[in-house]
Amino acid sequence: MNIEEIFGSRVFGDAAMKKRLPRRVYESLTRTRRLGENLDPEIADVVASAMKDWAIEQGATHYSHWFQPMNNITAGKHDAFLSVTGADGEISMEFSRKALIQGEADSSSFPSGGLRATFEARGYTTWDPTSPAFVRDDTLFIPTAFCSYNGEALDAKTPLLRSMQALSQEGVRLMHALGNQNVSRITPMVGAEQEYFLVDYPLYNQRLDLKICGRTLFGAKPSKGQELDDHYCGRIRIRVGEFMQDLDRNLWEMGIASKTKHNEAAPAQHELAPEYSTANIACDHNQLIMETMRTLSKKHGLACLLHEKPFDHINGSGKHNNYSLCTDTGENLLSPGKHPEHNLQFLLMLCAFLRGVDLYADLLRMSAACAGNDHRLGGGEAPPPIISIFLGNHLTSILNNIAAGSSPNSVCRETMNFGVNTIPSVTRDESDRNRTSPFAFTGNKFEFRMVGSSQSLAYSEVVLNTVLADSFHVFAERLEQADDRDREIRAIIADTIAAHQRIIYNGNNYSKDWVEEAERRGLPILRSSAEAFRALTEEKNIRLFDQYHVFSPKETQARYEIQLENYIHVIQIEAATMLEIAKRQIIPSCIRYSGTLAHSVHELNACGINPQRMQTHLESVSCSVEAAMERTGKLEEILQQSTQISDLYCRAQYLSEQVCGAMARLRTVCDSLETVVDQKEWPMPTYTDLLHRI
Repeated sequence: MNIEEIFGSRVFGDAAMKKRLPRRVYESLTRTRRLGENLDPEIADVVASAMKDWAIEQGATHYSHWFQPMNNITAGKHDAFLSVTGADGEISMEFSRKALIQGEADSSSFPSGGLRATFEARGYTTWDPTSPAFVRDDTLFIPTAFCSYNGEALDAKTPLLRSMQALSQEGVRLMHALGNQNVSRITPMVGAEQEYFLVDYPLYNQRLDLKICGRTLFGAKPSKGQELDDHYCGRIRIRVGEFMQDLDRNLWEMGIASKTKHNEAAPAQHELAPEYSTANIACDHNQLIMETMRTLSKKHGLACLLHEKPFDHINGSGKHNNYSLCTDTGENLLSPGKHPEHNLQFLLMLCAFLRGVDLYADLLRMSAACAGNDHRLGGGEAPPPIISIFLGNHLTSILNNIAAGSSPNSVCRETMNFGVNTIPSVTRDESDRNRTSPFAFTGNKFEFRMVGSSQSLAYSEVVLNTVLADSFHVFAERLEQADDRDREIRAIIADTIAAHQRIIYNGNNYSKDWVEEAERRGLPILRSSAEAFRALTEEKNIRLFDQYHVFSPKETQARYEIQLENYIHVIQIEAATMLEIAKRQIIPSCIRYSGTLAHSVHELNACGINPQRMQTHLESVSCSVEAAMERTGKLEEILQQSTQISDLYCRAQYLSEQVCGAMARLRTVCDSLETVVDQKEWPMPTYTDLLHRI
């Protein structure tokens, strides 16, 4: 495989555009893509024609406006280039400026949170020229924004682009106030680490819970989980390696720089990490990565699980969001340089994060909220549902010294020697990494670790961009009025530390002590997604999004309702699936096993043998079956009661507390039965089968 030859071969990217577009058109489109200038509609005809010709050469027969509605997936309808042009049935391959720029979709068929009435169907898709079109299968996919007839955002992309624009505007203003007049654009750069599980597809197909819910609703702890720590970064198994190789090739063809692959901590768990891209493209790429994983895995006889917690008792999956800020002059604003204690611009950037994350911690927590992530966060394998920032002792000390009015001390980086002559020495970083922190500085970027593996990146990006835009705005206003710039920077740092030091925590976020400490500090602790969604009803958050034109108040309210509705539907589906499995599979199987045991006990008694232990085992199994039947009935009753609650938030809370509790109790007794029922009688593959089959 020649990577250089295939990379981006299925993308109408810079190389294809430069080759096929007239110079004037190419330069105009490049200014739009890279500098954020308004798109010149006059060039669209030329772009459309070139894009069509290129796509047809790639084997495309159709085109599709590819968009991301508010249901965490992608969508698009497929139209053929074919057009009948004559009475004799002559055809031509057509693709106009209008077809490129604008499409129409039925907006009533997607979640809108009340933005659209069900009888109002018209919605529009609009070309996003900052994200390149690509060919997959027989279709040219054109990344687009999606809005309603009245212009409200009905997707994930539109608010993301708005937030990037707000961040750039306020960030450039701040850079100019700092004396850096050469900067005209600031772009958030993102690299998302995607975790996932691979299991044998025939076994997956025997599990109704995996097929319907993406996670196992039943399953006893396997005899071997991840206790031996023998899977992380270990040898990649042959079937998995073949899948990964195929995945890499497909992603590279679509211009996605898949960089790193390895086994994760749990058995059957893996990770893929791409190179950094602009936030918009990174979000598009991550959607493509997840779609490609699901599709390709089936070709290899595997099922790809993207749920945050597909298996109990072992680690779940996240999507670490690595975030940095780059100027159009090529500077990473989060790079500390050799002497961060003297790099006031860098320290000011850290303070912008401290302020934004502390003031809007509830929004960040909300951006990582979903039913699946409730099973992962706070489980000693992922950050707790408490937002904090890790800076490391060195940077924390620098900021504290400046706040106290003292001179920060420089730190000489140590050289580590391994004690072996043939092994080269390495330079030690200024601070260790903290894998337990939800929001950690890791050298030249921040890593937001709370995002769930199945979630779109867009929501967390929207929040991060917007809260930073707000910090940049406040800091710029102060600097623009200052007589002494350096003195004002130090004053801003001091004020920020005084007001927001509580958000800094460099210790073990998994510890119980931290929960108690966070409560003392007054940090929000939002354990369930239902609670977290309430952030979208807070006046300060509504005002924030409105001020920077990211969400109107109406759009914010819509997303609150959509998230609650989705949360409710997920739990209702899980509970209904659990009831079906319990009533139609597990309980009948256990009754059959009890009958077999009873028959054996009866036969032995008839022979004059007293099978005391078998009798005890029979009684134990029978009691557990009775308990399972009782708890099944109770879950059914509680689930039915939830439908009587009209208020969305109250229903979500009820489901979170009552229904999930009843589900856990039913699972406990069924999982105990799995450990004693004859394997031949158990109606579904076990954890051992699923995790150790490949």
